[in-house]
Order: sequence, then structure tokens, then C-alpha cells
Amino acid sequence: MSGIGQALRFDGATKSYGEMVALQPTDLSVEAGEFLTLLGPSGSGKTTLLNLIAGYAEPSGGSLWIGSRDVTRLPARHRNIGMVFQSYALFPHMTVAENVGYGLTVRRRPAAEIARRVEAALQLVELAGYGARPIQNLSGGQQQRVALARALVIEPDVLLMDEPLGALDRQLRRNVQLELRRLHEEHRRTTLYVTHDQEEALILSDRVAVMRNGRIEQIGKVADLYANPANSFVASFIGESNLLEARLVSQEAGRAEVEVPALRRHVSALAPARLTPGETTRLLMRPEHLFLDDAGPVEAMVMEVVYLGELTALRLELPAGERLWLRQLTGETVARGATIHVNWQDEHLRVVPIA
Repeated sequence: MSGIGQALRFDGATKSYGEMVALQPTDLSVEAGEFLTLLGPSGSGKTTLLNLIAGYAEPSGGSLWIGSRDVTRLPARHRNIGMVFQSYALFPHMTVAENVGYGLTVRRRPAAEIARRVEAALQLVELAGYGARPIQNLSGGQQQRVALARALVIEPDVLLMDEPLGALDRQLRRNVQLELRRLHEEHRRTTLYVTHDQEEALILSDRVAVMRNGRIEQIGKVADLYANPANSFVASFIGESNLLEARLVSQEAGRAEVEVPALRRHVSALAPARLTPGETTRLLMRPEHLFLDDAGPVEAMVMEVVYLGELTALRLELPAGERLWLRQLTGETVARGATIHVNWQDEHLRVVPIA
């Protein structure tokens, strides 16, 4: 990050629509030059938070600061915010250059300055020479780049992106994700990005805020969220996970012994959160941390074999009926319906609170 301080801060900001609470009291700081992704299911409050920043909605309580300015009641037109929507919201009757320069035109900038800045923005998104083309002659990926150039050309204090790649096919989406990451690494513009796609969050973000029911469940670097989820919801939303019901037997020095009915045994696992003996919790077993072992302690039946190229995923059914995913390097063939034995290393297991 750029190290020049906070670009954005929420102090207890809330948003309600009648009795419906869209955003619960939220404290959030975003550093200048940071790429923060808001990740969560539909209705979790991601877009509400973005709309508060943009000025499209006003907080019901608390305050919002952009840099050193309190913008809580400041109209959208007086905030220097760039916005990229999922629908792109381009003007079909305008050329590429006219679309990109629209924000500068309404700000009544001189024509020569508009032309110069539009060309620079198109070069930035690798669309140099496209200025005279009609919007309808562009592909979806090119239109997305025009929308991004339009947001960047005004040199916003904060760039907001609301599921901007949702309309693209998988391969194009991946290409544009990598392009967005390249642009951010080169220019370090403060960016808040909304998505429900965890893979997209992993590729793009400096930090990720996992949201649910109008609140931030956990915020941190992607690797930290994956390795140290705060609860079962975050564990299930970041990466693939197996979550088995467990009961705490004892806990000491960051580790716990839990009884796991599905495994028919006690298991030792990491447990950073303080739990109460007898409390029902969840044992997190990532699919890549399970492995086949003829001497393994747990027997399972192979219900599905999913070839993923370099990796193969096995869906397993335990004797008690619970199902697990195991992921391994593609190699020795395992047949559907086969009975196998599963093992793990205790240092990879984790106990997480139910949420």
C-alpha cells in the first residue's frame, strides 16, 4: 500500500430501510492505495456499503470520511468517486471517447484536456485507438474496459466496482481479473470491489471483508482468512471446506480435543477461540488436508470422482452418513463405489465457532 494514510473510514455507519436493517453499525478503515474486496452472499450488505460511499444512499447513523473530509451528508456530485457497475451503464449513442470523457464533460473541463485525459485512460486499459468506435461495436470485455476507463479518467479519490465482471464468460472474466490486478499493482488507486465470487476475491484483493446480514464477519488478508477463519460461516465462504459437528472435551494453549461423532473418535485440532467444555462447535477439515491411507483411522465410500485436471476431487460418505470432499493430485485412479481409508495431520485441523 502507498503508506499515505487512510483513504476511507466508516465510524459506526448504519443503513435501514424502515424496519429492514441493510447495514449494521460498521467500523471500517481502508488505506490509501488498498484494494479491498467486499465478499458475501446476496443481501449481505455489500452494495449498500458501496452506495453509502458513492453518496447514492445516506447513512441512518454514524459517519463516513473520505480522506480528512466528513462526507456523511455530502451529495454524490460533490464526492470525487469513480463507479463501475455490473451493467457498465454506457451510453449507446456515444462513441468510446465520448463515453470515457463524459465525467470530464459534465465537469466543464476544456476540450483539449478532455481529449488528452481520455486518450491516456484508453491507453491505460489497452484500448488506444478505439476512441471513435461506437459502443455497440465492442465486445463485452471491451465495454467493461470502457466503463473502467470512464471511472478512472476523473482521477477519483476512491474507485468503486460493483460486480463489474458478472456479465462476462469464465475465460474472459479471468483475463479481465488479471488485467485489473495489473492496473492496480501499477497505479495503486484505492479500490473497493464487490463480489460474491470467492475466487475473484482471492485473485484481486489486498484484503477481503467477508459480509453477512449487513455486518462484516471478518476482515483480513486472503491467506489469513483461509488459514484462520473466525467462524464456520467464514470457513465455508473462503475456499472449499468440510465442517463436521464436534463437541469440546478440553482446550489448552490454543489446541482443543473434540469429540467428532461423524469420525467416531476424539480429534486434536487448533482452536484459537476460547470455547466452553461441552460446547458444540465445528471441526474444519480442508479437502486438500485429507489423504488416502490404507492404515487411515476412518473408512469411507467414494460417492463421486471429479476430474479437475491436475487435481481430482473425491466425494466421500462416512459410515454415519456425513459426506466429505477430499482433493488430491491426479494420479492413481479411485473408482466410484470403492471403500477407502482416510487420514489427516492434526496440525491442519481447526475448531471454529458456529456462526
